Amino acid sequence: MNVLIVEDDARISGFLERGLRAEGHRTQLATTGPEAVALAQDAARQDEAEGTRTLVLMDVMLPGMSGLEVCQTLRATGVQLPILMLTALGGLEDRVAGLRLGADDYLVKPFEFDELLARIDALARRAREQAPPPAQQLVVADLVLDRDTMRASRAGRPLQLTARELALLELLMAAPGRLFSRERILANVWGTHEDPLTNVVDVYIRRLRSKIDDGHPQPLIHTLRGMGYRLEALPGPT
Repeated sequence: MNVLIVEDDARISGFLERGLRAEGHRTQLATTGPEAVALAQDAARQDEAEGTRTLVLMDVMLPGMSGLEVCQTLRATGVQLPILMLTALGGLEDRVAGLRLGADDYLVKPFEFDELLARIDALARRAREQAPPPAQQLVVADLVLDRDTMRASRAGRPLQLTARELALLELLMAAPGRLFSRERILANVWGTHEDPLTNVVDVYIRRLRSKIDDGHPQPLIHTLRGMGYRLEALPGPT
């Protein structure tokens, strides 16, 4: 899953990033309270749009805002990402305060990395159980994707798409109008942050566009030069 690490100590954050990436998690780092709020809110929007899952691993002592204040702010603004608090303050009152402000779990420093992984797995499992099921049919204008069968059609005509093209289409259709950078597409569709073929995203966008938009008066796949791609039902040039 995606893990937002909120930690201002470079030594600790580096250790956490290396360890979590080695376990297959994707990580992002915030070093101040306000930065943590902004990144967590963005992650929550991305999770809702793309079906990803993000967990917040948050230190209590932070510049700008404390971890407790960050937690309280996130819950007050409707962000329900799982939050695991990391703190050197191990007193009962400190733990209770964090849980009352919306934290889901607490881990006192110093801790064993295996225990951290077990806590993350438990919170991820709980989040999966509580998450509402995603919509089984995505519809944008006359373009339809059935997630159960992974079959797509436009204007009632079936589209012959490869597995990778379907994955790309699902990503774009799950968030109509959202701009996806090449880097985000690579991470979600190819599971990497680096493009070994230098233009693989552009190639697949062209393939998808030729199958979806060619022969239709209303284009659905749009390019914002230098920034990325989006799928939405607006007429005009791509």
